[in-house]
Amino acid sequence: MENLIHMIGAKFNYIAYIILMMIGLYALIAKNNLVKKIIGMSIFQTSIILFYVSTAYKTGKAIPIVEHGHGAHSVIHATDYINPLPHVLMLTAIVVSVATLGVALALAIKVYRQYGTLEEDDINSQIRIQAGK
Repeated sequence: MENLIHMIGAKFNYIAYIILMMIGLYALIAKNNLVKKIIGMSIFQTSIILFYVSTAYKTGKAIPIVEHGHGAHSVIHATDYINPLPHVLMLTAIVVSVATLGVALALAIKVYRQYGTLEEDDINSQIRIQAGK
């Protein structure tokens, strides 16, 4: 039992990311309101970004900035440093996420102006009525 508690504590961040991901996925699938779906998409994207940033972390390693010049005879080992590439890529993903959220909310406003509602079922019924004319 103690071993299980230790294992869960060691992997707590992954459990949190999976819970966040499932909350976002649930909102995308189960909710009928477009704004709730958009917020679910944002939560899902955030959980993915947090996951990638956490996988780049190495316990006891330094950031890849060499403060003091190493002589020509000194060797720098890449395994002694944290890989900065996932962090840089996730900065780009954050920008894309914010842009996606902005476009989705703008489209939701357009849909609301067109149909007078943000409920998916009402919008689909109005589209069917218009198509039947």
